[in-house]
Amino acid sequence: MQINEYSRLTNYLRSCRGTYLSGFVLLAAANGFALVIPWLLKLAVDSLESPARATRTPGFYGTLIIAAAVVHCVVRIFSRTTLLHAGRKIEYSIREDLFARLISLDLPYFSRERTGDILSRFSNDLTNVRMLLGFGILNVVNTCIVYLSALFLMGRISLFLTLCAVIPYPLMLLLVKRVSRRIFHHSKRAQEELAALSSHAEETFAAAAVIKSYRQEESRLAAFRELSERYLASSMRMTNLRGIVIPFMASMAGLGTLIVLFVGGARVIGGTMTLGDFVAFNGYLAMLIWPTVVLGWILNLIQRGAASMGRLNAVLEARATVVESESPFVPGKLYGDIELRGLSFGYSEKPLLKNINLRIKAGMKLGIVGPVGSGKTTLVRLIARLYPVADGMIFLDGSDINSLPLKQLRDAIGFVPQESFLFSRTVGENIAYGKEGATDEEVRKAAFLSRLDGDVSGFAKGYDTLVGERGVTLSGGQKQRAAIARALLKDPAVLIMDDPLSAVDARTEEEILSGFARYYGWRTVLIVSHRLSALRDCDQIIVLEEGRIEEQGSHDELLVLDGRYAAIHREQNLREEIERL
Repeated sequence: MQINEYSRLTNYLRSCRGTYLSGFVLLAAANGFALVIPWLLKLAVDSLESPARATRTPGFYGTLIIAAAVVHCVVRIFSRTTLLHAGRKIEYSIREDLFARLISLDLPYFSRERTGDILSRFSNDLTNVRMLLGFGILNVVNTCIVYLSALFLMGRISLFLTLCAVIPYPLMLLLVKRVSRRIFHHSKRAQEELAALSSHAEETFAAAAVIKSYRQEESRLAAFRELSERYLASSMRMTNLRGIVIPFMASMAGLGTLIVLFVGGARVIGGTMTLGDFVAFNGYLAMLIWPTVVLGWILNLIQRGAASMGRLNAVLEARATVVESESPFVPGKLYGDIELRGLSFGYSEKPLLKNINLRIKAGMKLGIVGPVGSGKTTLVRLIARLYPVADGMIFLDGSDINSLPLKQLRDAIGFVPQESFLFSRTVGENIAYGKEGATDEEVRKAAFLSRLDGDVSGFAKGYDTLVGERGVTLSGGQKQRAAIARALLKDPAVLIMDDPLSAVDARTEEEILSGFARYYGWRTVLIVSHRLSALRDCDQIIVLEEGRIEEQGSHDELLVLDGRYAAIHREQNLREEIERL
């Protein structure tokens, strides 16, 4: 068993110590009443066997047995609900901490992890931990109380018979030791296979349109079947181990009972033990059978909980690579003067951006163009500090962006990503996401600037129209314009748009660009685009090639240079002429 995986649970257990303590007291009381019943049964049998020496009638003891059973039932109900509630409360706290941790992590983490795997930790792994903290702790404590109390009372009746009853128990401990590590290994493997299965399912459902367009249903089904079979195989190996442990525990308990019947029966016949003592002893021995059998289930639960807690710990211990400075510099206001000094960056050991030097003055409009993979998106993401960058490479208003508070930096930047993401809310709520407390008038103004207002007016519910998951009910162009409106509503000092008009037609693009010309004002604007028409009004344009600035200048200057930019311009003009034919 991997005890170290449970170290993080200490604080959660401490927060519910009052609930657990109440549950333990109730559990002890419930078992106390249960342990009284065999002793009362012994007194009842003794009163039947020797009526002359009995101080109470059998009916009196029968009434006490019924009363003890009723109280035991009521108290046990409260003990179980109390301890199970504690497990639920801790599950709630862990889920809250998991979500808070994930929200605090940055893009490098999510680029490594699969969405399905993260969701699997929220559901299956968290359920395993809850079962351990509820049912697991309940049965562990119950087993300890029953074993200690029952063995003590059995020893009071006959120490020799007690030793005979526990003869098979060393064999159980040996099996537990041998099987424990294997259960942990197979349980962790099963959870990993389930996470892969969940990731595949989540990806399949998200890409339903692509799968059907390319008629890949059978291949996705075959891949799902393969992952499902691997998960089944891992689960069956774990089930087989549990299938060995639980029957073995039960058989050992049965063997102890058989020994007691032979040895104890002989002692009763020989007169060295009363029938009442024998009945009481067997009553206590019977109370040990279920805790003994459930030991196998508890063992499995502990190992599954350890494997799941290890996966949860991996999230809870994850740390963002983009962090606040220990002594941040808080400027009064950010104006958008950006400077890159020898900027180099790579997602792996191989650099993607190489020694980029650039000055973007406040209020300047910069266009960024280049072939796929040249580093355009990476460059603008670094300016927004979505990925970690070394000190002394990017400056905003003369201050290293690593020294600025993250909140203030990102409040000053409006970012339109390459892939527009919309939440499963209304159109208005998606636009208003860019500014807390935005008014309806501000939302409509932003929609007007992005030329989304015309489309929204055609919706039955206007801005209250639900867009569906990831904006599935909107077209690609509508989603892009909603994302643009969200960024414009923020009224940022720096506006970054990563290929924002790729999904709109030429006429809509012209309308949006005209609206932007009135909006830009004093703002610093960075536009990444494959379509040069979106960059024609930029003060300066840079052409990236293999992570380096190959060309730099205004639209006219780059055409005169007759280099890479001019070649792209001629190619796009030719394409437009062909399309008009």
